[in-house]
Amino acid sequence: MNEVDETRNRAIAETENYMVWEVSEPDGETTWHVELGAATLHFFREEWDEFLQLLKVAASNS
Repeated sequence: MNEVDETRNRAIAETENYMVWEVSEPDGETTWHVELGAATLHFFREEWDEFLQLLKVAASNS
């Protein structure tokens, strides 16, 4: 097996302490990653969409 699995990473947003990026996986699926200090959250499409909705609601209620 000489083929190398190729993934493409793209930073979506970054601050001094936090980062969000997406990865295009070799199988065509995209995953999203939220780095919060020592913790990193990993999301598939449906989870990412729900997480974004959660953040929108939280932002509108603050």
